[in-house]
Amino acid sequence: MDASRARRVCRTRRTRVLPRLLCPGAALACSLLLVAGCSDTGSGPQARSGREGEAAQAAAPLAANDLQADYERVIKDVLPSVVQIQAGDSLGSGVVYDDKGHVVTNAHVVGENRSFRVTTARNEEALAAELVSSYPEQDLAVIRLERVPDGMKAARFGDSSKVDVGQIVLAMGSPLGLSSSVTQGIVSATGRTVTEGSGGGGTGATIGNMVQTSAAINPGNSGGALVNLDGQVIGIPTLAATDPGLGDSAAPGIGFAIPASMVRTVAGQIIEDGRVTDSGRAALGITARTVVDDGYRPAGVAVVEVSDGGAADKAGLRPGDVVVRLGDTDITTITSLAEALAPMRPGDRAKVTYTRDGDERTAEVTLGEQ
Repeated sequence: MDASRARRVCRTRRTRVLPRLLCPGAALACSLLLVAGCSDTGSGPQARSGREGEAAQAAAPLAANDLQADYERVIKDVLPSVVQIQAGDSLGSGVVYDDKGHVVTNAHVVGENRSFRVTTARNEEALAAELVSSYPEQDLAVIRLERVPDGMKAARFGDSSKVDVGQIVLAMGSPLGLSSSVTQGIVSATGRTVTEGSGGGGTGATIGNMVQTSAAINPGNSGGALVNLDGQVIGIPTLAATDPGLGDSAAPGIGFAIPASMVRTVAGQIIEDGRVTDSGRAALGITARTVVDDGYRPAGVAVVEVSDGGAADKAGLRPGDVVVRLGDTDITTITSLAEALAPMRPGDRAKVTYTRDGDERTAEVTLGEQ
């Protein structure tokens, strides 16, 4: 399933890591050099082949042991920074953001709640916490512990621009209420745009630049940590894809995490100002609805209201216009418009194609901020 098209995504319910790991190939090369330099059991092709085979067999368990040691080191380092959050009757996860008791999680984890019970990896006693602010548009929220327990430390957040496909990652959280659980996988893709479902407490957010991973993400993992082998959080696990062809059951090995750069942007503003003051999310500045054609198929986005002085207003759009294309992307629904805007930034210029009284028109729009 192409996750960029899989707009039906299940939220993971309210309720990473190579210290520059020596790759097996490099370990093999070193072993070959050592064997060739220290052994004198023959020089023919058959002898060399035998020595290479022995070196490969010797290198394999060494590489496996190195990788296991890396896993254990990262888990020991990061897991104390991952907490379980009880929000009403639901459970989710969170990541300690700083030494002042701020914890970042998903907006759909906190829901409509304002007080929470938080359990850390090193403390079975639940700690009280209060909501600082929630930003459903990016499905992120920050809560704050009333008391910071001994041994709690803030996680280190990585550079999203350095996340590579194939990178080994670990997902940490409380899937199905099993606190301090760890699963492993790789980064399957970057730059995905995904729309979260709005039913059952979901925010309905369309989020761009997400990290796709094969690490298992299950109900309760939401708000936890996707970590690389350097012990850095590179994303917040948020969504697992569903396959409509299988009755909306989870599609194994396809999960999504909000990139660390966006997490820092949103959490930093919430902690500093109590709310998001600069979302970085592009907008047309319209209130709109999906319209259908004669065959009841989605056919565009009708402008219901134009914000005074907004991007659409300055470009000459007005109520009744139907947006059918943004740049080279066809627009058929509100969701497709949100997905087309997700990778863009305020201030970007885009060509909007729309119809008015049956005539197709275009306008150059300088995008505003949501």
